[in-house]
Amino acid sequence: MSAPAAPKPDTGAATGQPVRSFPKPKFTDAEAGALDFPSSKSRSYNYFKPAKMRATTYEDVTFDVQPDPERHLSQGWIYGFADGPGGYPKDWTALKSSDWHQFRDPNEEWEQTIFRNNANVVRQVQQNLANAKLSDAYASWTPSWSTFVQRNLGAWMHAENGLGLHVFTAAQRSAPTNMLNNAICVNSAHKMRFAQDLALYNLDLTDTIEGFDGAVHRDVWHNDPVWQGVRENVELLTAEGDWAEAVFATNIIFEQLVGVLFRSLLVMQIAARNGDYVTPSLVGSGEHDYNRDLGYTRTLLRLLVNDEEHGEANRELLGRWSDKWIPLSLAAARELQPIWSQPQERHVPFQDSFNTAKAGLRTVLEDLKIPVSKELDA
Repeated sequence: MSAPAAPKPDTGAATGQPVRSFPKPKFTDAEAGALDFPSSKSRSYNYFKPAKMRATTYEDVTFDVQPDPERHLSQGWIYGFADGPGGYPKDWTALKSSDWHQFRDPNEEWEQTIFRNNANVVRQVQQNLANAKLSDAYASWTPSWSTFVQRNLGAWMHAENGLGLHVFTAAQRSAPTNMLNNAICVNSAHKMRFAQDLALYNLDLTDTIEGFDGAVHRDVWHNDPVWQGVRENVELLTAEGDWAEAVFATNIIFEQLVGVLFRSLLVMQIAARNGDYVTPSLVGSGEHDYNRDLGYTRTLLRLLVNDEEHGEANRELLGRWSDKWIPLSLAAARELQPIWSQPQERHVPFQDSFNTAKAGLRTVLEDLKIPVSKELDA
């Protein structure tokens, strides 16, 4: 018995429609959605080299979030500006790096830590202020200290807000990697949160202390000769277009010579002697923020001054920036001298505080191998 004949392919004669054929897909495990591919079973990323043996959560959620043509965008930046190059040009700072992606924030700041850390600080500040009201802590303030706080701590609020809003907010957009953006952005958030803490504290004192003038800080910031050097210094920092110079001049020079001088070497030293145990807890949170911000700044600068290709040129440039900004901050610090004599109780002479601030800056510069300006010896 012969086998049945194979069915003839449908040529479309029965329906009058041509029959089309399509190639069958061939999966190579290279396309998106492939069931099995290299590292498909891994729970960690492998497109970057972690700082240690294993990547941290900070690295996983931060590294390469902002693409870079030098690493992944083979077609170049996918967006640009009408009057300039695309993306994040590296010539937005005169400092150079063989690889900006080597930077790692020692604080390992990412979205979760930003909210958690700042929420903890705000919660602590609010609890301290609430407890101060309940215990009538402000009743022990001397009249001269009340005047000192309303004028000078209020004026410092403007410096913090100006730096946060107009220096670090701009710098974080200009930095060439997401790792840098995150660290500088957190720096901005620290400054603005501390300025807001000071503003709320000012309102609290206005409602609690009889005769406390909660509006005088505006006139002090604009017109008091003692504060005009600080104001000029801050405004010049906000006008600096080189993002790395702005960060260096603020976190290394201004903060060491003026910020630490006022916050730590004056307010936190003499507040308790004038019956005030509340203000140091508030100002201490700002000082803690600065210590974290100084940490990432030193890490960044250490990377740049030790760069095999550009290290020497970077050190020379940072030395020139020091010569430019140190005289401004020294002048601002010296003009603050009269406020050392305003509180009734004081035990730290201005010159001692000033020398300590200069020594702190000198230590930072020497650690980073940056030439120390002769102005510090004056």
